[in-house]
Amino acid sequence: MRNERFVAYYKAQNILPEEEWEPFLEAFRTPLPTTFRVAGSRLTANSLNKTITDVHVPLLSDVEFESQRIRPPVQIPWYPDGLAWQFNVPKKVLRKSLEFKKFHSFLVFETEVGNISRQEAVSMLPPLFLNVEPHHRASYGYVRSAWFKTQLLEALHAQDTLTASSIPSGLLIANDSDYKRTHLLIHQSARLPSPALMVTNLDASNYPSMKMPSSGSKMEQLLFDRILCDVPCSGDGTLRKNLGIWKTWQPNDGNGLHGLQLRILQRAMKLLKTDGRIVYSTCSLNPVENEAVVAAALNANTDFHLVDVSSLFPSLQRRSGLKTWRPTADKAVKATYETYSAFVEADPQAAANTKLTEGHWPPENVEELNLERCMRIYPHLQDSGGFFVAVLERKQKMPSLGSRRENKRAAESASGTPEPETKKPRLTETTSDMEAADKPVASNTEVPMAITEEKEENKGGGGVFKEMPYTFLSKDDPTLLSCMDRLHLTAEFPSDNILVRNPEGDVVRSMYLTNSIVKAIVQNNDFTRIRLTAAGTKVFTRQEGAKLHEKLEETAKKGNTAAIGAQYRILGEGLPVVLPYVDPARIVEASIGTLKTLVESYYPLLESFEESFRNVMAALELGCHVVRFPPGELDGASLTHELVLPIWRSGVSLTLMIDKKAKNALSLRVFGKELPSTASAKRKADPGAEYPASTADSSLPIDNKDDETAESIEAETEDIVIPGL
Repeated sequence: MRNERFVAYYKAQNILPEEEWEPFLEAFRTPLPTTFRVAGSRLTANSLNKTITDVHVPLLSDVEFESQRIRPPVQIPWYPDGLAWQFNVPKKVLRKSLEFKKFHSFLVFETEVGNISRQEAVSMLPPLFLNVEPHHRASYGYVRSAWFKTQLLEALHAQDTLTASSIPSGLLIANDSDYKRTHLLIHQSARLPSPALMVTNLDASNYPSMKMPSSGSKMEQLLFDRILCDVPCSGDGTLRKNLGIWKTWQPNDGNGLHGLQLRILQRAMKLLKTDGRIVYSTCSLNPVENEAVVAAALNANTDFHLVDVSSLFPSLQRRSGLKTWRPTADKAVKATYETYSAFVEADPQAAANTKLTEGHWPPENVEELNLERCMRIYPHLQDSGGFFVAVLERKQKMPSLGSRRENKRAAESASGTPEPETKKPRLTETTSDMEAADKPVASNTEVPMAITEEKEENKGGGGVFKEMPYTFLSKDDPTLLSCMDRLHLTAEFPSDNILVRNPEGDVVRSMYLTNSIVKAIVQNNDFTRIRLTAAGTKVFTRQEGAKLHEKLEETAKKGNTAAIGAQYRILGEGLPVVLPYVDPARIVEASIGTLKTLVESYYPLLESFEESFRNVMAALELGCHVVRFPPGELDGASLTHELVLPIWRSGVSLTLMIDKKAKNALSLRVFGKELPSTASAKRKADPGAEYPASTADSSLPIDNKDDETAESIEAETEDIVIPGL
């Protein structure tokens, strides 16, 4: 695999000493190693990492396949606390080696439930350098990897415990210009649920301003402490996994993206607080997409500077940013040019017909910008992909933020070329509305929340926007109060931060919990204007089941409001957030033996459990309960840390309310084996029998819709116990 244009261009950029060229190219020709990161809260991650270190690595240390010793996984040296791993194993080894096949199954199931993130090593870098803390307001304007969001959420939730999630005071707004990809973000957020999360579907280069209540009676613009700009790029740093680039690469791939990349970075700068931080990153090696963009942005925004982060993560092998580079418009790379004027003089016709501008070249003040503080990651240094990272901070007093029209003028000045005129705003997003978001407004300003009739021009983020509105419930909403009472939540539960997704504000199926800052943004900004596709995390859902609802509705008509709450359960994804507010006296204690019974069967009968647990559960009412499993051992199985899970108590049986994949992950980790699906076996044995549709928690299976029908249970009704009867 070789591309002469690629070699000629990058040799002209002098990115490496001559003796490193062959190792550099050879590294690009070899497949990427498998890399993964142990995710979740710090305590959970450390516990799982110990399992990998103490159990799996020793079993993989002496594996031979076809007379060749296979290296076990090793920790990536620069990742904090040894929580990232790498291994080079051919696919046939994973298929045929029993030891690696078992380890691969472990990785698959732990990834499904969100405990492990299988991502490229270099993609772990930008969130680390962003340094998000729980109180920060963070955002990222373009996304190639949904795992950035996961890392940033983990940083917001750094204070979480093994079983309970905090409600951070900060914020993460995840944005993707592709509407369908936003639903992948929403699905993956179920793996690390957060009341501090919002997902938007917008063009990052024209990201709108948002309003927030200030201490007085007026509004102020929402500004961010941290912004991650992982911008669209030519992607030639991904040659190891995108082999097609070897055939198609040519320098104009990067030339044409320079303007968009600059606009995204410029907009991020306008949305950043004083003392805030931006991380700009690409998976490209091209200085036109990297140093040239950073230099142009710095010259247009003189209150920013590059941060020297060379002392951070000392085990990370990196190279300094470039101060000289030679762009070209020639696809064959027969000539490159030291300056823009040299290019124009040598080929006036090409200069007139290409997108190259003066901003593509090093500026005259390049020495003042400290571009050497940028970081370049090359594949031969630590067996990774190619990557670029720059860390910028705002230190001086901010100038007037102005409007996005002013931002556009600044981008034109920095890049040396006018930007194309954008479309006129649609009627639901008037010019005055956009300007109002940049200026303080009275606190009683009405914010339109009704669903507007969508037209073709409402495609600003990539696709027609079709989302239901966000309506916060009153603290005294009868359904919410009944739900809290039935689920035994304490008075400290933030019930004023519960929202539903429908125009009328009725509790139809699901309830979502946000923190205070997310609530403030939702209530003070038109959700169609900011193209909001998700806010907060789903915590409660109505349990489906025709026979169950007939009985409960009949009871509710008699005035028993507890019957309303009995219809709702705590979602698996919402339990860590809700757990701190569950009455401790109502949490049921159980043993590892009870856990094994619940994992092995979908609907174990009450009589199949040990007597002490059976007696406790038999005395409880129908519906959702929370069970705590302390650490313990059973027949060689070991539960190393406390586990808290939701269950459903039916008339004669119990159901563990987690997905089959989560059960398998749990079984592999605790009991060392993948357990069979009892429910599937029952259906095969008696196809005509009526069994519950599924015990799957809607938070876990891959699902591109945020509010799909919750997976249902058909509860037995002969012995239904309704609270209060």
